Parts: sequence; structure tokens; C-alpha cells
Amino acid sequence: MLSTLKAVVEGDKIHWQEAVENILPSNRPVEVLVTVLDAPGDGLSSAEHGKRRIAALQKLAALNSFSEIKDPPKWQQESREDRNLPGQKS
Repeated sequence: MLSTLKAVVEGDKIHWQEAVENILPSNRPVEVLVTVLDAPGDGLSSAEHGKRRIAALQKLAALNSFSEIKDPPKWQQESREDRNLPGQKS
């Protein structure tokens, strides 16, 4: 059974933020998966991220990367394997 426990990881140490004695056995190792909720940032502001996204899209446009796609909405629907919504014509 999966349980979610709150903790803070600092280097190679786990600091539990709640009581775990009744959940984790102390007499044997327990296999876990750790999900990082607050990943360290790259130090860039939102504005800088936006500028980088725009630059990447401009490069794609300059390369004419998607020129072979004649019907973009149809291509997108096919690549995502979308289905029509109820009441929507194809």
C-alpha cells in the first residue's frame, strides 16, 4: 500500500515532518519513492523565462520547422489522438 509522508530532504538525510513510527517499520529497510515538490530554480525570473520561450519559438519559425503541416488543427488532433467532443462536428 502506498502512503504519503511529509518530510524535508537535506543532503542525504530525511527529516520527517510527522510521526512515522506507526507507518515505517524500524526493524527493516523500506523502499520509497521521493517526489521533489520545490525543485531548486535556475535563478531566472519569469520575464527571462518568457524571453527564452519567445526566442525558441522565433528560431523554430525562422527554420520553417512546421511548414509541411497543411492543416495544423487536424495535425494536432491526430498527433494527440483526440476525439470529437459530444455535439461537435468533425
